[in-house]
Formats: sequence, structure tokens, C-alpha cells
Amino acid sequence: MSLHKTQTLKIYNSLSGEKETFTPINEGNVGMYVCGPTVYSNVHLGNVRTFMSFDVIFRYLLHLDYKVRYVRNITDVGHIVDDVDEGEDKIAKKARLEQLEPMEVVQRYTVDFHDILNAFNFLPPSIEPTATGHIIEQIEIIKTIIDKGIGYVANGSVYFDVVKFNETNHYGILSGRNIEDMLANTRDLDGQSDKKNPQDFALWKKAEPQHIMRWPSPWSDGFPGWHLECTAMSTKYLGNHFDIHGGGMDLKFPHHECEIAQNEACTGHTPVNYWMHANMLTLNGKKMAKSTGNNILPGEILTGDNAFLSKAFSASVTRFFMMQAHYRSILDFSDEAIIAAEKGYKRLMEAMESLKGISASTNSSLDIAGWKQLCYDAMNDDFNTPILIAQLFEGVRFINLLKDGKETLNAADLKLFTITIQAFVFDVLGLEEEKTNGNTDKLEGVVNMLIGMRKQARDNKDFALSDQIRDQLIELGIQLKDGKEGTTFSIN
Repeated sequence: MSLHKTQTLKIYNSLSGEKETFTPINEGNVGMYVCGPTVYSNVHLGNVRTFMSFDVIFRYLLHLDYKVRYVRNITDVGHIVDDVDEGEDKIAKKARLEQLEPMEVVQRYTVDFHDILNAFNFLPPSIEPTATGHIIEQIEIIKTIIDKGIGYVANGSVYFDVVKFNETNHYGILSGRNIEDMLANTRDLDGQSDKKNPQDFALWKKAEPQHIMRWPSPWSDGFPGWHLECTAMSTKYLGNHFDIHGGGMDLKFPHHECEIAQNEACTGHTPVNYWMHANMLTLNGKKMAKSTGNNILPGEILTGDNAFLSKAFSASVTRFFMMQAHYRSILDFSDEAIIAAEKGYKRLMEAMESLKGISASTNSSLDIAGWKQLCYDAMNDDFNTPILIAQLFEGVRFINLLKDGKETLNAADLKLFTITIQAFVFDVLGLEEEKTNGNTDKLEGVVNMLIGMRKQARDNKDFALSDQIRDQLIELGIQLKDGKEGTTFSIN
């Protein structure tokens, strides 16, 4: 029996503001769309946190035996600098500043995006479409919206008539905004815009003579509006009605609000059952921003080449750090926080290694089935990774008790425990055991030699030498732990 049939998953739906029981449109199948990056610069750490949240969601849905079609787009055109309808396209601006072709900019930063996500052990999406690859689909959607009387042409551009749409629908349903309030708080257009109303948004923009990225359309040579691409790509690959749409909290308005309006204008019904939004990442208690210098790139964490951290940290430590906060909570990144996360990660990995050496007994003294369900309960509660991690450390406690001979597991329970903890640590959270190199192996050999010398000193009742070896290793950051199976060590 598929796991999803035995587990009740609840998802916080931004549309209703409540946790709802997840029921896919098609039994056993999930369609999920997540807004991807605009590839005009290096992917920043806040983006990585958002995509990591949905990577874990994707992983857990797969773990529950759902067949998942995960679509995450690449925005390679049509995103204006200030996220409004006037100004310069972000990619075109970068191309002009660096004297490159726009597609050179796109290629450079798409490669960077993939390299970073691969380094942090992300699963690739099922489909990764690009905006430029779906211009025809976007033009067809615009034609439909015009035919429905909700889009209008002005000087070669096409706009979505928000006021007209709101006569029969609710523009603002996702963000909780009221169209009357939005109009009242917006300046008059004073004839400086082709829009009928300030809240109208572009479906197609006529390209100025200097605009590099342009395509022919029935209305002008131009380019599609930013919001339109996600409507085109999500519906092409997931249908007009699908299960999950995700993205960062900052996309809720106007991007996702406009997506809903476009879809409803075309089809007459809501496009998505569950809207999910991941919260932001701060750095040392302040918003990350390149303009203020309060910013760190993901790759700079791995190399240690930055002004914020005392040393380099691995991708898995960084991933473990991010999983310690719920995806809907603000998470603050700091040197102290990731150092603490590294210690926790190492404890977890040491326990996973120790588990390999534990043998089964005749009887079980631990409730493994109950612990297993608590792990599922955590993830079933809107993918609550902090609670899952707390349960995994309860599993670490079990391992230490088993190792010391204070608790026992029979063969069936030991197998169940091993399969479960490995599945949650490696498959769901996506953590990896840190790879060792030759120097690490040599260090381990030297420490084990000193442990042997210490044991011999203790056997000879030379406790002064035994204590000296232990204390000098502690000074070097190497902690010894004596147990029933012998002495082990950890590097702090």
C-alpha cells in the first residue's frame, strides 16, 4: 500500500490562511509548480532557502509514494527592473552593462543556478521550462483574455483590466487586498500611461527601439509581461487546474495575484488548490541586500571567502541549518547559528555511523513504531522540519542507548528503525554524509593510535599518561568518549 494512503498530510494554504488536509486532484498524483529564478545575477542565499523548502516538500511527497510532476521555471525575459510595467528588463540591463548578448547573461547565470543547487544536493524538477521557450503560448493566452473582454490594447501594448475583472471575480483574494483601497491609495495616471487604471498590469509590452529582447505579436514587436509566463508554463504542463503552486513570500503580490486573475479570466475557475509561500532569510538580524553589503552568496559559505563567517561550512551543514526553521518562518543566518548547526549535524552523522555497528537482540525495549509515527506526524503537519529534527535526535538518543547496551531492539525493530531514520535523514531532508579525504583518514589513524596508547596506559594503571593524552586531544578540539564498545572520538 502506498504510504500516502496511511498518512494524513496537512498543508498551510495561503489562499485560505488555514492548514488543510491535502487531497490531490488525481489520486496518487501531484502537480506542483514553483516560481524559479530570474537569471540576471548569481542566485542568492534567500533564493536557495526558498528552493530548498520546496525541494524538501518534493522529496517528502515522493517519499509518500506520490507520482509528482514538479515544474520550476527559468525566467529569462520579461521581468522589469522594479517589478512594475515601466522601466528596463533586468536581463537586458545586465547585458547592456556587461556588453553581452542577453542570452549570454541567461546562460551564465542559469549555469550558476544549477551548479549551486547541485552543490546543495537538490533533486532536479521534472520539467524546467523557460519563458522564452513559451512565447507562442503566452500570446495565445493574451488573445483569450482580450476575447473575454478583460484585456485591452493600447499603443501596441496589452493590459489586463483589473477593474473589469473584479466585477465578477475577486482581485486580491490571495493577498487579502481590496481593489477599492488599492485604487484609492494609487496616484492618478495624469495621462502619462496607456493604462485605464493604475492597478492594471501588462500582458504584452511594445518594445522601444533600444529594447534588445523582442518578438513579433498581433499587437507589436515586444515582449510578454512577467506574470504571464508562469500562467503559460504551469497550465501547459500541469493543466488549467493543479494541486500546488509555490514561491517566496515576496511573490504573493502582485505576481501570484496576477497569475490567479489571468487563469480565472481564461478558464472561469481557480487554477490552484494549495498556494504555498516560503518566508525570507535574514543575515545577522537584517534583510539581505547587495546595496547595503549585508549579503552572502551560497558559494561563499562553501569556500569561507566572505566577511561574515569564521570558516567555511559544507553544503550539508548549511542545509541542516536551514531545516531547523519551518519554511513559513523567518530564519536568521549568522556565524553563531551555523556553528551550532554544524555541531548538531556532526552528532547526527556520528550516530548514523554508530547505527551500522549495532546488533539485534531477542527483545525490544524501545517503541520504534511510535517513534516512527512521530516523525511522520511532524512532516504531515505542513512539512514541519524542526519537529522532525527533534524526533531524529530522539533517534540519536536511542542509538547511544543501544550502543551502551542500556536498551535493545529485536531484528525486525532494528531494521524498521534503520530504514526509517535513514529515509528521513538522507531521502527527505536531503542531507549527505561528509566525504572524507586522505588527510582526514590520516588524522583518524593518528587519533586511533593515541586512543590505543591511552588504553595501554590505563591497562598499566598509568592514569597520569592516560589523562595527559585525553587532555591534549581536548585542547586540539578532539573529544574522546568511552563506551561499552570501546572509545570513539569527535572533532569539535
